[in-house]
Amino acid sequence: MNKFDLIVIGSGPGGYVAAIRASQLGMKVGVVEKESLGGICLNWGCIPTKALLKSAQVYDYISHAEDYGIKVEKASADFGAMITRSRNVANGMSKGINFLFRKNKITEIKGFGKLLRGKKVEVTDSEGNKTEYSADHIIIATGGRARELPNIPIDGKKIIGYRKAMSLEKQPKRMVVVGAGAIGVEFAYFYSSIGTEVTVVEFMEQGLVPREDPDVSKELTKIYKKKGIKVLANTAVETVETKGRGCTVTVKNRKSGKTEEIKCDVVLSAAGVSPNTENIGLETLGIEKDGPLIKVDEFYRTNVAGIYAIGDVIPGPALAHVASAEAIICVEKIAGENPHSLDYNNIPSCTYCAPEIASVGYTEAQAKDAGYENLKVGKFPFSASGKASAAGAKEGFVKVIFDGKYGEFLGAHMIGANVTEMIAEVVAARKLETTGHEIIKTVHPHPTMSEAVMEAAAAAYGEVIHL
Repeated sequence: MNKFDLIVIGSGPGGYVAAIRASQLGMKVGVVEKESLGGICLNWGCIPTKALLKSAQVYDYISHAEDYGIKVEKASADFGAMITRSRNVANGMSKGINFLFRKNKITEIKGFGKLLRGKKVEVTDSEGNKTEYSADHIIIATGGRARELPNIPIDGKKIIGYRKAMSLEKQPKRMVVVGAGAIGVEFAYFYSSIGTEVTVVEFMEQGLVPREDPDVSKELTKIYKKKGIKVLANTAVETVETKGRGCTVTVKNRKSGKTEEIKCDVVLSAAGVSPNTENIGLETLGIEKDGPLIKVDEFYRTNVAGIYAIGDVIPGPALAHVASAEAIICVEKIAGENPHSLDYNNIPSCTYCAPEIASVGYTEAQAKDAGYENLKVGKFPFSASGKASAAGAKEGFVKVIFDGKYGEFLGAHMIGANVTEMIAEVVAARKLETTGHEIIKTVHPHPTMSEAVMEAAAAAYGEVIHL
């Protein structure tokens, strides 16, 4: 009963996908999970945050109903009901994974998993009881958690991580968000939309979404400031004083050296993700690491035979869809199939603030650094889109980058309504080695937001019609 073909430690988007694919390929699979099936993504990350953001978006619509010729009297945001809805959505998704496990005859092993020598996993349950399991292959998919900054220790009350931000008992009147990546700007939008006074502090000079194309960052900053969100770029948090009723955050501008004090009720630390690689037996087996991350090859094999790692615990983007893709490649290789290694330069990145942000491939600067000298860059604003005007969503643009020599589709960067649904066109086009001229000649339906991809491509080659 305790012997499996494959044991997966962790049931997030990497772990549960690995388990299901392995079962499809005929393996007997066990999954070790200390909390709820689905991991952080389904229970405390991707899914419940999108539920909260949808509530904020609906409230935003109602608040601006007169723009659409509709009168609504005395609309108000019920913070507790929004949180409850978000938790119900997450719980439903976790139950869905439970169903998939039963359907695929996957064994759920409840507890904390630790690697032992001889391809064994020791699982400690909630009562402290230990049980050993063995497998021919073991995949580490233990995910990540909110990264804690040394000078901003998370106490779960006044200084919180993203998990607590999804389950606060009371809506704060004032919030400081430390970090302007995807997590930071999403929560900044949610809380600001329902009436919280929000300040975003970002260490990097670019400011909001510092890993995105600079044009996208500038556009989002302009929009957020218009919404009343205060943005402090190139700024470091010196201290957070939590004595008394609220918090006092002292920040310092890295360029001018000027310091400023910000009063708030709660500080959200959104400074990235740390991998869960401690106390899981890596040292016991001599598994090689790169800092806190586990070293793997292109098929996610560690230096120890039969032990693999995927997702947030290895180098690469800490994204749910990346973990799922890695899981399938890893398992198919174990099963003796011949999968292609993952192209990490064709991974879409999505941020679900309002307006949404989506990107894939090179920015202009990255393309030049990669040796592309003759770039064709096109940009199409949604203010020129008929569908965007009709929808009342004219903010943002689509920006595309092509190699001028061969027409290779190097990258795309979008900010606007529903662009997270549009980016897949570019990902597929790049996968199929589609050129700029082929995009221009591909008929897009009218009126749609997705026309902007075709129009931006046409702009790159001086053929744009509606601009």
